[in-house]
Amino acid sequence: METLEFLENETGENPAGCVIWMHGLGADATDFEPIVPLLPLDVDLRFVFPNAPIRPITVNGGMEMRGWYDIDPSSPLASNDDIRESVDTINQLVDAEVARGFAYDQITIAGFSQGGVIALELGLAHPQRLRGIMALSTYVNDHEHLTERVGFANVETPIFMAHGVNDPMIPITRAITSRQALMDLAYPVQWQEYAMGHQVCPQQITHIGQWLNSIYTP
Repeated sequence: METLEFLENETGENPAGCVIWMHGLGADATDFEPIVPLLPLDVDLRFVFPNAPIRPITVNGGMEMRGWYDIDPSSPLASNDDIRESVDTINQLVDAEVARGFAYDQITIAGFSQGGVIALELGLAHPQRLRGIMALSTYVNDHEHLTERVGFANVETPIFMAHGVNDPMIPITRAITSRQALMDLAYPVQWQEYAMGHQVCPQQITHIGQWLNSIYTP
């Protein structure tokens, strides 16, 4: 299992928690780092932005790019092994942050698109209570079998889900189905939708900051 490269950004000397934030397909660790100064944070936080490994992506003609898993439209569940492997590598980052001094319940797992799939997969099944799960423009992988994979530690962990109503990459209907699967299991989901595509918009950045404040402010 390879060790992931990552960027780190701390907004103050004594961060109240750590957010591990994964990028989408074909992007890299620099994708969301510029958003940090734009977040209206009331608390200091540490942000960790890992780089996904470079791999061939079937849906893109086998082109190699950074991705948390392969996407093969002819075999939707073929990515499950990749997803499990990526969850394992991000769990290494989680454990490294615990070794730095954070408690598990100070750590939020976040991700956009593919990264959001990993965030949900990891967060819902993690054996320790985490502080939050942020899932942007994404979906729950294999939601029909979700109950077989979730753990009990994070049944009350706040989940922030956001999606663009005009998303051409991941239709909002897929995200709504995922949200329903989570709500059917009584997960506390905060849902936001925006007049945008597969991206992040200024209003959403404000909402992300407000949500982080809500989960980290005593």
